[in-house]
Amino acid sequence: MAEYWCEESFLKIRLLILFLAIAWLAASIVLFNSIIIYPASATETFKGREIFNANCASCHIGGNNILVEHKTLEKEALAKYLKNYDTEPIQAIIHQIQNGKGAMPSFKNKLSDQEMIETAAYVFQKAEKGWNNE
Repeated sequence: MAEYWCEESFLKIRLLILFLAIAWLAASIVLFNSIIIYPASATETFKGREIFNANCASCHIGGNNILVEHKTLEKEALAKYLKNYDTEPIQAIIHQIQNGKGAMPSFKNKLSDQEMIETAAYVFQKAEKGWNNE
């Protein structure tokens, strides 16, 4: 009888461990998918444009750079000056917004995470299409 109880308990423990492993895997997938930044929607780019105009356009009007002429927001310049832009462009832009660099200040204490994402999506979209194209 004791041997039967041990086998049954062992089986229950193994099933519990299997269930917890599957639950952990499912939660990890959900969490990972919620972190990935997908291409910007029209609403995000509209909000991003408003945030950009209020916070960034004084130095980057039309995708230019009034302080360091060659460090524009054109795709080629972003790819040259932002680390990982070629593989993770929106994350690279967010990093620049959060941390600043050189003459550019950090905006991590001024903009919310969502505002930074929306601004980065707007900058990315404009860089891809060209700043002169509406």
